[in-house]
Amino acid sequence: QVHLVESGGGLVQTGGSLRLSCVISGTAQSSYAMAWFRQAPGKEREYVAGISWAGASTSYQNSVKGRFTISRDNAKNTVYLQMNSLEPEDSAVYYCAADSQRAYGVGDDLHAYDYWGQGTQVTVSS
Repeated sequence: QVHLVESGGGLVQTGGSLRLSCVISGTAQSSYAMAWFRQAPGKEREYVAGISWAGASTSYQNSVKGRFTISRDNAKNTVYLQMNSLEPEDSAVYYCAADSQRAYGVGDDLHAYDYWGQGTQVTVSS
């Protein structure tokens, strides 16, 4: 069984920062591409950022470029999402996801991700 557990969400004011963490267990996390998605009430789940299994490739949704940074520490089986300059539009439940099939790079299609965490709430007040 593969498990992903997110943490680090919370309430922050506009312009503030949060760092999300995702711990994966039950497998060699270093072999999986990882990503963060988010879902706001009444909206579809959307891609935020992703990182390849070795960390060499990263990608971001346009709205978070320059504000969010994804990273990973394979020795700790953990993926991070550093979020700076947060805006009310960033409020959502953030999900960590793992793609066990991708050999290289990272993709933004949520259907390609076969393991998901339970989500962590991020709320940005104006």
